[in-house]
Amino acid sequence: MGRWGRAERLDAARLVEELHEVTGVRLEVEGPAPGGEVGAAFVRWVKDGVPRRSVLKWRPHSRIELLEAGPLAACEAARQAGIPAPATELVAQVGHAAVMVQERLPGAKVDRLDSNLLDQALSINERQAGLLDARPDIEAIKLYLREDGPGFCLHEPLRQYSRKTAELERWVSRVEEAQSAPKDLVHLDFHPGNLLQQEGVITGVVDWDGAGRGDRRLDLVTLRFGVHRQTGADVTRRLDDLLDQVPASVLNPLWAHLSLRMVDWAIRHHTAEDVDSWLALAQQRTSAGH
Repeated sequence: MGRWGRAERLDAARLVEELHEVTGVRLEVEGPAPGGEVGAAFVRWVKDGVPRRSVLKWRPHSRIELLEAGPLAACEAARQAGIPAPATELVAQVGHAAVMVQERLPGAKVDRLDSNLLDQALSINERQAGLLDARPDIEAIKLYLREDGPGFCLHEPLRQYSRKTAELERWVSRVEEAQSAPKDLVHLDFHPGNLLQQEGVITGVVDWDGAGRGDRRLDLVTLRFGVHRQTGADVTRRLDDLLDQVPASVLNPLWAHLSLRMVDWAIRHHTAEDVDSWLALAQQRTSAGH
């Protein structure tokens, strides 16, 4: 697993110093935010004379103009539609990285998605339908079925890891993408760890770093992968039933994207057992398992 590159991790202490040099804004790191693969940190600071508690995030090897044309605009569109997304309080270019300070929403991350929380998550997903129809300025998301993504959705690890992962990669590369013009808001990482809840109510949807225009049902596929090892059969069954209703021409590219994304990430960052687990889920809806 050391043959392929790993994602860069957030060094919050170093980043706040570099951010101060660029902007003059002084942040105090409280500690790492729970969950996430690349990292976020809780910070304190003062803006316009008002003490704030916020979340420090970064996107390495990116430009703030790209964020403002895609994820940040998409996140703001979500807020305007009543989806509990965080406000962006500061954006700055720090070397090769785009750095964001975002509102810290109330609640704790969802560790187990039950039927009540699933109902609320599905309601949020329904609100995403057609939300960006009049926003062609917001970038469309890419599925990377035939090319590598920027640090994720890499094809070569699957080609080289094992016969079964190579079969999956070949299937992914053959899947045709849907031709309809994208108009929905897509979060792109809509799993339980990015949902906040307080007393059974979803109070926040966080980590909009990859958001843009697309098919909102991609978030349902992401949610299905997200509950793969976290919850009971009822939630899994309900999501499977919903996905069964999606035409294959629409579902296949969405499923292919998540299959590639999760198996690649497991190969490069986790254990052989994790690879087998994600591969088994991927094969439930692909010809690669037959």
